[in-house]
Amino acid sequence: MDNPFTLSFGRKPYQYISRLNLSGRVVETFQSEHPSSQVYMLTGVRGSGKTVLMTEIVKQFEGSDDWITLELNPESDILEDLASKLYMSPECRKLFIKAKLDLSVFGFGFSIEKGKELTNMETAVDLMLKELQKHGKKLLISIDEVTNSRNIRIFASAFQIYMRKDYDVFLIMTGLYENLYNLQNENTMTFLYRAPKVMLEPLNMNAIIRSYGDIFDIPDKEAADMAVATKGYAFAYQVLGYIKWENQKRPLEELFSRYDEYLEEFVYDKIWSELSDNDMRVVAAITGEDEMRVKELLHKINMSSSLFSTYRDRLVKKGLLDTSRYGYVRLSLPRFSEFARKRMLYE
Repeated sequence: MDNPFTLSFGRKPYQYISRLNLSGRVVETFQSEHPSSQVYMLTGVRGSGKTVLMTEIVKQFEGSDDWITLELNPESDILEDLASKLYMSPECRKLFIKAKLDLSVFGFGFSIEKGKELTNMETAVDLMLKELQKHGKKLLISIDEVTNSRNIRIFASAFQIYMRKDYDVFLIMTGLYENLYNLQNENTMTFLYRAPKVMLEPLNMNAIIRSYGDIFDIPDKEAADMAVATKGYAFAYQVLGYIKWENQKRPLEELFSRYDEYLEEFVYDKIWSELSDNDMRVVAAITGEDEMRVKELLHKINMSSSLFSTYRDRLVKKGLLDTSRYGYVRLSLPRFSEFARKRMLYE
């Protein structure tokens, strides 16, 4: 049997722990007769499973007679991408042809000469959505790794207009906290403030224990030790499982060296590069894997409580800091403290 765990990002792994409460919430909202929201934003630290969760949600709508699902590229001209994919969808195109919808003025139905500028794609999409609405079709759009780019802003402004026209259009976007925050703070993007934002929390520890125990046929104590070593971090669950599969006779302690290498190379280096100098100071000063008193931390880094609150809140939203116990802080990612201290030594 092949290794059931994966080090790849984006696609749903063979061995996967579902987030039924989160996916169910989004699906139930979109399927309700009067949806409370037509937009959901999924956010979390790199490797937390945003893309996999989005894919899981979209798959629950695929194949339904009432739904059209499209994934759009955030780096493209998104409105043009949407118009093209709607037009090329066999199910949609059949309806457009039957309705004798003339889209030739927008460049559809004939080849476009190089350099020729298309007429307004927002209007083209509007005509298509109006036709889909007549036939009771709903459209679910998914966009992965959103940033505050011009393409995204243009698309989001158009999407807001489509919602005001009562079209059955729905949107799921994933992105890092800071990217979604910057996007929703644009003057024309205020409607995104009202969109529910789902922060991906750690995977259920009992589910991880059961998974490791079943796959490796090991005692509950050993499976629990492995689960604790992941802290519920989705990518760490895959990495540790992957390494264990390749080294099933070796004890857990002997796997940590490779475990640290994979986490550093695939995720932690990138996360670290996106932190400010003071973010780095705070993270590197939190010792060990257990909790640390806030008072002790402030004394260690010589920082006032008011200044610390700024970095604390930002690190929490980035998914790096856990402040669930009053007066204490702990790092959310497994073995990140060891990584941070080593990086601070040679930077």
